[in-house]
Amino acid sequence: MKKRVAVIFGGRSVEHEVSVITGLQVMENIDKDKYHVIPIYIDKEGKWFTGDSLMKFENFKDSNLDDLQEVVLTPKTNDHNLYSHPENIGLFKKKVMDKIDIIFPTIHGTNGEDGTIQGLFELMNIPYVGSGVLASSVGMDKILMKDVFKANGLPIVDYMWFYRREWIDDQKKTIKDIEEGLGYPVFVKPANLGSSIGISKAKDREGLIHAMEIAIRYDRKIIVEEAIENPREINCAVMGYDDNVIASLCEEPLGWDEILTFEDKYIKSNAKGLGKEGSRRIIPADIEDNIRENIEDIASKAFMVIDGEGNARIDFLLDRDNNIYVNEINTLPGSIAFYLWEGKGYSFQKLIDNMIDIAIRVHDEKNNNMYHYDADLFNKVHLGGSKVGKM
Repeated sequence: MKKRVAVIFGGRSVEHEVSVITGLQVMENIDKDKYHVIPIYIDKEGKWFTGDSLMKFENFKDSNLDDLQEVVLTPKTNDHNLYSHPENIGLFKKKVMDKIDIIFPTIHGTNGEDGTIQGLFELMNIPYVGSGVLASSVGMDKILMKDVFKANGLPIVDYMWFYRREWIDDQKKTIKDIEEGLGYPVFVKPANLGSSIGISKAKDREGLIHAMEIAIRYDRKIIVEEAIENPREINCAVMGYDDNVIASLCEEPLGWDEILTFEDKYIKSNAKGLGKEGSRRIIPADIEDNIRENIEDIASKAFMVIDGEGNARIDFLLDRDNNIYVNEINTLPGSIAFYLWEGKGYSFQKLIDNMIDIAIRVHDEKNNNMYHYDADLFNKVHLGGSKVGKM
C-alpha cells in the first residue's frame, strides 16, 4: 500500500516563491509507485489549501488555482488527518480530506525552516522529513548557529550582533563597537533569513549605515561579520542523523564575488551545473583533495553539533591561504540540494526516498522514549492557602 506523503510548501516568508519551486520539484520527482502525494500549499497570508492544481507549476504562473480547498491540521497527538477548514462546513464539524502518513516540509525561511512548523509535527507525533525543532531553529538563527559552531571548535569568521532597538536608540555607539571590534569591510545580515535577502557588504561607515538600515527591516536581531577579501565559496551537503552521516560532492558557484544575490541563487543558476562548461556552478569543485576532505569533515561536524537530521547544505569560505571557514548551514536547502548528490549516485528520486526513510527511522526512535512517569504526585502534594505545596 502506498504511503501518503503530504508535501507542504509556500508559507508566510520572503522565500515563499522559492519554497513553491522546491515543493513542486519534490512532487515531480517522488516515486509515484511508492507514495501517494498530497499537496498542501500555505499562501502568503498563512491559509492552508489542498487541490490537484497545486501539482503543476504552470498553474502558479497563470494563477489558475481555482479548485483549492482550505484545510487544517490539528496538533492532537496521533491525529494525522487533513481536515476541511471548519468555516467551510460549520464551526463544530470535521470532514476528513486525507489521511497522512509522512510530512515532507519544503518551506524555506520564516515559519518553516526555523523549527516553527516542526513543532506542530512533533505535537501530532507524525514522521516528517528534515531536521527537528532545535536543529532547525539553531540553523536558522545565524547568531546561535555561530555560537554553537564556535563552542565546538569549528572555524568561523569574527562576528558581533545587535538588537534592532540598539541601532535605533544609539547608532553612534553601535557604529563605534563595530569599527573597534571588527573594522571594515564587514557583512551585515538579518539573523533569521536566507536566500541572501537583506544582506549587504559595508566597506566604510556610510556603507555600514546603509546596510544596517536594510537589515533591520527584516529582523530584530542583526549579525555583523568580518569580510574575507577575495574568498571562494565552497558548498557541501550532508545526509543522515546522529553520527551516521555522509557527505555529498562539493560545489563552487561561478561568478561569485562578494555575495550571491537572490537572482544568482535561483534564477541564473537554474542549470544543474554538473561540469565546468555552460553552468553557474562547478561540481565537483576544483579544490585539492586535502581541502575537500577537510570540508567534508567539518560539514559533517557542523550538521551533528546542531543535531541535524535528513539533508542539509553547509556553505564555506576559502581565503587566499586556503583557510576554511564555515559560513552557514541550511537545514532545508533549495531544491533539496539534489545537484550535489547526483554525482554520488543519488538520483532526485533516490534522494527523496532516502530522506523519507531517515524521517521514519528518527520518528520510530523518538517513540521509544518514555513520555510519562507514574509518581502518584497528586496524592503526595497538599496545596494550602497561598503556599505552592508541601510534600
